[in-house]
Amino acid sequence: MRRVGSKMMFIRILPTVVLVLVAGAGFVPAQPTPAASPSPETEEETIIPTFETQKLARTYILDVPAPRGQITDRNGLPLAQNRISYNLAITFPTPLDFSDAQALSFVREKIGKAEKLIDRSIKVSDEAILRHYRNRGIMPFEIVQNLSKSEYEEVKDRLPPGMSVRPIYVRVYPNGKLAGQIVGYSGKTGRNPDGIIDNHETLWPETEGREGLEQTFNEMLKGKHGEFKLTFDKDGRKTSEKLITLPVPGYSVVTTLDLRLQELAENALEAKAKRGAIVILDPNTGDILAMASWPTYDPNLFVPSISPEKFKALQDDPDIPLLPRAFRSSYPPGSTFKVAVGMAALESGAVRPDDLYQCVPSIDIGNITFHNWKKGDRGALNFVQALTESCDTWFYQAGIKTGAEPIIDWALKLGFGAKCGIPLRGEVEGRIPNDQYMRATHGRKLLNGDIANLSIGQGDAQVTPLQMAQAMAIVANGGTFYQTRLVQQVQTLDNEIVSAYQVREKRTLDVSPETMDQVRTGMIDVVNGAGGTGHQASLDNVAVAGKTGTAQWGPKNKERTAAWFSGFLPADQPQFAFAALYEGDVGSKVHGGSTAAPMIAQVFKDVYKPSGQQVTNNQRRRPEREQVRRAQPVEEDESD
Repeated sequence: MRRVGSKMMFIRILPTVVLVLVAGAGFVPAQPTPAASPSPETEEETIIPTFETQKLARTYILDVPAPRGQITDRNGLPLAQNRISYNLAITFPTPLDFSDAQALSFVREKIGKAEKLIDRSIKVSDEAILRHYRNRGIMPFEIVQNLSKSEYEEVKDRLPPGMSVRPIYVRVYPNGKLAGQIVGYSGKTGRNPDGIIDNHETLWPETEGREGLEQTFNEMLKGKHGEFKLTFDKDGRKTSEKLITLPVPGYSVVTTLDLRLQELAENALEAKAKRGAIVILDPNTGDILAMASWPTYDPNLFVPSISPEKFKALQDDPDIPLLPRAFRSSYPPGSTFKVAVGMAALESGAVRPDDLYQCVPSIDIGNITFHNWKKGDRGALNFVQALTESCDTWFYQAGIKTGAEPIIDWALKLGFGAKCGIPLRGEVEGRIPNDQYMRATHGRKLLNGDIANLSIGQGDAQVTPLQMAQAMAIVANGGTFYQTRLVQQVQTLDNEIVSAYQVREKRTLDVSPETMDQVRTGMIDVVNGAGGTGHQASLDNVAVAGKTGTAQWGPKNKERTAAWFSGFLPADQPQFAFAALYEGDVGSKVHGGSTAAPMIAQVFKDVYKPSGQQVTNNQRRRPEREQVRRAQPVEEDESD
């Protein structure tokens, strides 16, 4: 089991003395604030928390929030960690004998000096000052949060008595937008308290996960509170302050992501898609190496908090950057679904590899005419040729002969219609329509026209990009369905494993080697063969196997197009399985071969550099069957 180690910053923050511990550096005292001389007699009594009796309180036990654990990629590179932020605070002298006017005058004087130091206005109401002094005067009163670096440099050595900078740790996402929708973001559990002090309240608001892995693993990431003890004598003078229990830092979450692949995927989406998703899996383990959606957002926008205006702008953005399309959106799969249909047809025996069906421009099913995506008559094709050219009319005929039940069965075997089970909230399960669904939705069972639509991935079928990549991984490895995995393990700061999520084989598909060979051959020819629809995904030094797809969804007046390219590489010994989705605008004409396939080419051209192993002619393209003529190359801008 791999243990990933990475330094974590641990900060101890006290009301009047701040201690900072950076891994291996020891405790460093920060500026102490003035305190009255301790009384020789120290008593401990039960707190009576009211303004009138505040001076009689003898002992407070306050909780110290723990540093939040890290989230890393599979190699230990940080995706979420902590940094020091500085807040500017005023400390009142004890005992708390100020009148209201004196308290206001004391604070206003300090604020005036602070404004000159940091060269900006500080807005604090009289009501807030008095409420703090009356209820929590023994605690520092923060007047500025999250000082900038330049502001901190200005004030750190020039603060007048009665003022201090309080370092606290805040969440930081060092890669900005990268993997933002997977990592998620965090936020304060509440505002700074201003009511009467309670025993075991936290010294400052704790941070909690609000989305993504930050939310799912919140309990493991947040650590265990420490305890800080404040003691006062009978006259209300502070006599001691002591950290009696150290906070226990949160656990680290080690993901399966490869930060380099994630970056390549997001760069390809940014360059070539207004909206879309790319998912890359390891077909030999089920590990998610990249899961990119576009557009996305920067989790740092939420640190330490996001303004209502910025949050509303994110919510109102018509491209929905808060939506992780890779697993929370589903789309009609289009012709990528022909891989599942082909497996069902061949495994059920309804279609044999050498069976020929005419690839005509259109056929009538019932009283409806169903068209091929290409206008010309392509003649008689076998399965490999039909998959290579993505002939719709061939699959209408083969699908109806196969029947709905085997198609649905094999689609479910490949993981469609069910959640992949990743530890992220809101994953959708997609849909593979059956008779029960059709009766509930359309008042009838599946008819031949519905089967024809399903055979080319149209109609009521819906899949997520993650499901599509998962299905391609099963095809790539020859029929083993691994549990899709996003998190490898959870570990302590000392690299001790708390929880491990092992590679797990869910099931092995009972699929014949002959069927797998047919499907693989067709997918290789889609990219590398004459007549293939995925030429724009081809690479110079590695054979790519794939399937294009183009599907329409939505009401007619707002119809949009989902353009797909899915598959695996290298074709002979797959290391990566992938799915790329391009979500088109209303009325736009996009195709899987011309919009989605180039995104995959952009990702993997950087993975497989020219200096890598050269692909052989046999790897690039399987031998042609002489008894059936090959189709001619299609126009790239019309590819399915």
